[in-house]
Amino acid sequence: MGGQACVFYGAAEFSRDTDIVVLAGKANLDLISLAMDDLSAEVIAVPQFKAEFLKKGHAVHFRCNHPDALGMRVDIMSVMRNVEPFDELWKRRTSIKTEEGTYDLISLPDLVNAKKTQCDKDWPMIRRLVEANYFENKNAPDRSHVDFWLRELRTPELLVEVSVNHNKQAAGLIKARHLLEYAISSSIKEIEKALLKEELAEREKDRKYWEPLKKELEKLRRGNSSSI
Repeated sequence: MGGQACVFYGAAEFSRDTDIVVLAGKANLDLISLAMDDLSAEVIAVPQFKAEFLKKGHAVHFRCNHPDALGMRVDIMSVMRNVEPFDELWKRRTSIKTEEGTYDLISLPDLVNAKKTQCDKDWPMIRRLVEANYFENKNAPDRSHVDFWLRELRTPELLVEVSVNHNKQAAGLIKARHLLEYAISSSIKEIEKALLKEELAEREKDRKYWEPLKKELEKLRRGNSSSI
């Protein structure tokens, strides 16, 4: 559900880690522990690999020591801000078959929502992900494609293009995304201002979401330090 998924969706990103979202049940976590053992992976930093932390929204970070994955980091999560519970993510997943096997990816709309963070690199990635989907499907889109583009495109010119070509659908989504009013009227400068406002609002929501979690991590770090 991270950089590797972005590559599959056509927005290439150099990634040194693999982000995985999991169902945080005991049987499942036991299987993940076995997989991490196969990778000679160990938990780095805090928190520990426990369901209680995953269910609160923390990420658990592993570092692989197996020669075939030496230095690779694996980040495990179960709950994310702005994203549906795992059961819904699984229903909406994208499965890609290759010669090596089948890869289950978080759906593109869910990936875009997961990328709405405080991290500077995530916002250009959102733009690339939605653009890639637009250029791949613009010649024969269905209603769900258009809905996704109107809700998530962050390229002013493309927002205008989609809004003009699908005027009624755009007008119907103005209450959900107010900047579509500017897209329908081709007001590029107003769209740019509104996009920045959207981004800043999401960054602030993410900051508030992580504030108590960061405080808990700091307590865990201090607890670990005092026990050395």
